[in-house]
Amino acid sequence: MNRKIESISKSKPTLEGAGVHLKRAFGYNEVPELDPFLLLDDFHSDNPADYIAGFPWHPHRGIETVTYMLEGMVEHGDSMGNKGVILPGDVQWMTAGSGIIHQEMPKGHNGHMWGFQLWVNLPSTHKMMEPRYREVKNSLIPEITIDKNVKIKIICGESGNTKGPVQDIVVDPEYLDITMAPGAEFEHGIKRGYRVFAYVIKGSGFFDADKKKSISNEHLVIFKDGDNVKITTGDRSLRFLLVSGKPIGEPVAWAGPIVMNTQEELDIAFEEYRKGRFIKHNNMT
Repeated sequence: MNRKIESISKSKPTLEGAGVHLKRAFGYNEVPELDPFLLLDDFHSDNPADYIAGFPWHPHRGIETVTYMLEGMVEHGDSMGNKGVILPGDVQWMTAGSGIIHQEMPKGHNGHMWGFQLWVNLPSTHKMMEPRYREVKNSLIPEITIDKNVKIKIICGESGNTKGPVQDIVVDPEYLDITMAPGAEFEHGIKRGYRVFAYVIKGSGFFDADKKKSISNEHLVIFKDGDNVKITTGDRSLRFLLVSGKPIGEPVAWAGPIVMNTQEELDIAFEEYRKGRFIKHNNMT
């Protein structure tokens, strides 16, 4: 059964970090509508003043953050001693787990900056897991072509017989970057009961079999339950992110960069941060 559209919304201008202007596709107000996903930010600008202040040192606990770059780059450093640069096409999949402190500093290319950050929740059994960091270069992310009309970049999950490089994630997510030519059709199976959304990057297309409404860039599409999604294009091309995952179904206590299950756990996390006891592993730089 094809999944029907549950809702369509446009991303909203938001200010984050030390003054970064971005578009928020969804966030706090949508929890638990998109369980296990918490937030999707689209940072997209040709003006360095919109992003150069970046995201100086800050903590995370209880979640995973996924950064995917299209243009420009982000310099990263964290309390595990990781340092690197996320270039166009690269992905950083960071599991904060019990606690990590990091910074993310965007740098444009000829002024251009474009990337996405997705927050993925962790279940109570994994909230305090050992932090881990995965930096996946563009060359390691497979791209397949279907009928010359559909290109799929597989960051996480599977399409056809091709699997993405990011595996062993708790909520069994799928993260695809899909480009469709005009007049194309794409159908993709997704496990029943999993939450699914699409975020339009460029162009426009139809996100249900009925082709009732063409949906354009900077719009979020949330799907109802079913066995697969069916997307088609008219006279324009389309590029979008397609993301799915297994719901956790637990209480969410969320304040700033920390997401736990109870207010008490949040209070403990912030108290530990204030007193310098936040990091539970041994690699603090």
